[in-house]
Amino acid sequence: MAWVVVDGSFRLHREATAFLDQVRGLGRSVNTERNYASRVALYLTWCDERGLRWTDPGFENLLRFRDWLVSVPLPPRGRTNRSVIRFRQDGSANAILGTMTQFLLFGVGPGWVSEKVAMTLVKPKFLRFLPDRAAGEGASPSVITERTLKFATTDPGIEYFTPQQVELMIRMSRNARDRFLIVLMRATGMRIGETLGMRRADVHLLADSRVLGCHVGGPHVHVYRRRDNANNALAKSRKSRTIPVTTDVASYYRDYQWERDAVPEAASSDMVFVNLFRAPLGRAMSYPNAKQLFDRLSKWTQIVARPHMLRHTAATEWIRAGVPRDVVQDLLGHEWPGSLKPYLHTTDRERREAVERVAAGIR
Repeated sequence: MAWVVVDGSFRLHREATAFLDQVRGLGRSVNTERNYASRVALYLTWCDERGLRWTDPGFENLLRFRDWLVSVPLPPRGRTNRSVIRFRQDGSANAILGTMTQFLLFGVGPGWVSEKVAMTLVKPKFLRFLPDRAAGEGASPSVITERTLKFATTDPGIEYFTPQQVELMIRMSRNARDRFLIVLMRATGMRIGETLGMRRADVHLLADSRVLGCHVGGPHVHVYRRRDNANNALAKSRKSRTIPVTTDVASYYRDYQWERDAVPEAASSDMVFVNLFRAPLGRAMSYPNAKQLFDRLSKWTQIVARPHMLRHTAATEWIRAGVPRDVVQDLLGHEWPGSLKPYLHTTDRERREAVERVAAGIR
């Protein structure tokens, strides 16, 4: 699948589509490409409605676009609650501004956007402390570029589920497939793209898998690096890895297999997660399918529920259980240790216990 941008007459926007081709060439997921397409289209539409050249609207107009993003109400969501007025949050506006900036900077190379315009989009930023991966001999310079068009926001931190919330989602799920998906993602920390891209041959839940030609001991699943999938599910990690699982995961998988075997159309698919309850039966689950599942769970459980929160939950639980960070990094498929930083948050209880332990030692 490839995303494109068209104008009001459904003519292909050549420059925007070339930008999306570059995004795809960098190996970004289909979801990322879709988000980039919608953000670029929003910017182009805004310029077109005001008679501005998108290649050089003027910095003052770019500032107006920034403010417009958060000041104009969003369209009503669905057929219900149409009286509720919603506005775009600063974080969402920043994502749009970031993509717009990338698009305009991309346009400098082919000559669509002048270097004068590009110079207004970024400014030098002097780093007082270098990032972890830049430290040491041969480190990168302490001057980087920073976007000029953005809102100042505070990092809200990662969102994760409590054990009680996970159990609630499992109970509220209406079928064995959805229960297995939740249990698997929570147990392995896999991304939704990696989960939906799994093949049946990737699941080794025997105590000894040598009969399958695999010499990894104990129940486990394989997460392979990027490969073509009919549902466009994409593994973000550039390297393959193996993740051990418990017999509890195997039990949920067995229940799902009973459910799946009752749908003849699913027999020919080698994908793990397939459509069982609506047409086209047997086809691999897609990102929209998964989003609809978590949207339903959010409504039924009255909690915020997104697929990536299960990955956050797994990482948080491993770290709090004292699992070495290099092991957590390997389980998650992170390429560098700094990626774990968002998961190294503390609770009020942990801070209280730390202070009390030190105070007890002083006395």
